[in-house]
Amino acid sequence: MKTTFANNQASITVDVEEYFQVEAYAKLISPADWPNYESRVAFQMDLLLSLFDKTNLKATFFVLGIIAEKHPKLIAKIVENGHELASHGYHHQHITKISQNEFFRDIKSSKELLEDIANVEIKGYRAPCFSITPENNWAHNEIVNAGYKYSSSTYPIEHDFYGVPSAPRTPYYLNNGLLEIPVSTYKKGNKTKPAGGGGFFRLYPFFYFKRNLNKALKETQFINFYTHPWEYDPEQPKINGGLKSNFRHRVNQKGALNKLQRLCNSYQFDTLENIHLNKTYPTLGDWTAIAKGEF
Repeated sequence: MKTTFANNQASITVDVEEYFQVEAYAKLISPADWPNYESRVAFQMDLLLSLFDKTNLKATFFVLGIIAEKHPKLIAKIVENGHELASHGYHHQHITKISQNEFFRDIKSSKELLEDIANVEIKGYRAPCFSITPENNWAHNEIVNAGYKYSSSTYPIEHDFYGVPSAPRTPYYLNNGLLEIPVSTYKKGNKTKPAGGGGFFRLYPFFYFKRNLNKALKETQFINFYTHPWEYDPEQPKINGGLKSNFRHRVNQKGALNKLQRLCNSYQFDTLENIHLNKTYPTLGDWTAIAKGEF
């Protein structure tokens, strides 16, 4: 039986990227090398779209522009199935590695391409690898300048690839009018712990992950779960990225789709747009202060 509650607040989001475009392999594989790798995203997305249809839910898909360019039929299928189409930028580039102007061009071109292909307004954006940090305090302004209504680009935890641990755990507006929707977390003592998916979803036993997600729901009154298509494809080509990266990328992929089905049967998931854009949230100020916990 699915968990339901007043004014449903559970969202499932998918960062649509290829297995060889992930940050864990960025030092090994440059964008110039991407054409040399077998594309698996269409197959992987069919798995997810079929599952979401079977479990009668709607999701938000943050799609890379380079994926949309190569797979326009996939973009059409997302929209035809009633899901929300959103942007993950054009290239999967960590924001800390590019300039402010490069960032703007990347997210603007992605939005325009997705809108041209799908003929729908693109309202949401998610930074690759949640890479908006306290240092790139210009990022949220450029997201607004590119025409987006909301961002889901922060994960208020400590992590070696990402994380702004002092940032808010619940949705809020910045003073430039942009809505930021963090990924779900829960509290353990005085520590903020991840509850929103990714590798932790595959790593932990289902009962333990769901317990933590329910804690997040109780504490914050919403769920923002995220995942990737490649997490459900154990037959994808193997990349030798070292012990740590390989473990993170491949752990428990064989059973992940069944685990995801159990999750989809547990909550009445909907899109970020449907749940959050018509709600009132506090305006907390500028990003520099917010990232430091000064709100």
